[in-house]
Amino acid sequence: MKRRGSGLAAAVLAGVVFIAGTAAAGAETEVTQVRLGIHPGAVRVVVEASAELRISAFVLVRPYRVVLDMPEVRWRLPLAAGRGGKGFVAGYRFGQFVPGRARMVFDLKGPAVIAKSFTLAPSKGRPWRFVLDLKRATAAEARARAGRPAAVTAARRRPPLARSPKKPRYRQIVVVIDPGHGGIDPGTTGRRKRVFEKHITLAMARRLKRELDNGGRYKTVLTRTRDVFVRLRDRIARARGSGADLFISLHADFMADSRIRGASVYTLSERASDKEAAALAAKENKADLIAGMDLSANSKQVTDILIDLAQRETMNHSVRFARILVDEMRKSTRFLRKSHRFAGFAVLKAPDVPSVLLEMGYLSNAEDEARLIQPRYRARLAKAIARAIDRYFHARGKAAGR
Repeated sequence: MKRRGSGLAAAVLAGVVFIAGTAAAGAETEVTQVRLGIHPGAVRVVVEASAELRISAFVLVRPYRVVLDMPEVRWRLPLAAGRGGKGFVAGYRFGQFVPGRARMVFDLKGPAVIAKSFTLAPSKGRPWRFVLDLKRATAAEARARAGRPAAVTAARRRPPLARSPKKPRYRQIVVVIDPGHGGIDPGTTGRRKRVFEKHITLAMARRLKRELDNGGRYKTVLTRTRDVFVRLRDRIARARGSGADLFISLHADFMADSRIRGASVYTLSERASDKEAAALAAKENKADLIAGMDLSANSKQVTDILIDLAQRETMNHSVRFARILVDEMRKSTRFLRKSHRFAGFAVLKAPDVPSVLLEMGYLSNAEDEARLIQPRYRARLAKAIARAIDRYFHARGKAAGR
């Protein structure tokens, strides 16, 4: 302990002022622990901190010391830290040296040199660490290196051992769900004028998204996530912009004859399968007009995206999915006699995205309306649709030899 006292006196004479446990104002990096350990032929010093420490380390003689200079830090060490040593290290002191700079001084029992120094990045729950290995030396060796900063080798600077998330072995399939209508365009209203189609379709879209997202195989995108108006051409653009592999537009119809009930699935065709399909398509295609949109500049562009634009294969895929969808949904709900129909819906005219329009039922029918407003019923439909999507892409995978 006598040598430690003489070391402190020399430090004070050199203008070094230390205050144990002081937190330097404005410093963000914290020194949290200092450890000394005996290694073969050396004493290892480990300084732990909350961030990387840019340290300059050098040896001094008369008396023998090792000095670590670093930017200003906050000291989170016990007041008694440094009073005990290990091996030929008698102890250490720490504190603020000059404004903006902190210092640690390790008192030695004899001449020594810095064998190596390196930084370790956080890993396995450990913080940043500055490591210094000291080995005994002759007085001549210590004098030769006195005051010369030791290089911090970069070879031991390891990045954090963070585990990167496992990448799926396949690209996620993109399914775009289109809740029909929205905002200023309410769509169909229920029998008692209290139920709006725009709310039913959005609720169903959200439930279907949850169902598809559960498995992690699909990336599910909604063309609208709240009660806002979205133009028909923008719904198509959002699907194509998302790289959609499948597009499902959700609707609920209204008929003058309140006895008619049941679901139906539509795919695109230049010719409607029947007068009812043609009338429904004409009504749905006026959604932009209902919202007060000026279509004079682009209505032709929408109607011109027809079958001849590399759409034949897309339409074939749409038909395949529609048939699978009807087959799966029959297990959960009632369908019209003509369950799969064809019409020129503008929202189905993306030339490269298989698309269907699902009419989930008639809000003009008391039983259909009562079911569609029930979350449990919508959950049942969502599971049926999800099964159909699984079957469709499984079949496409087999056809592609995957």
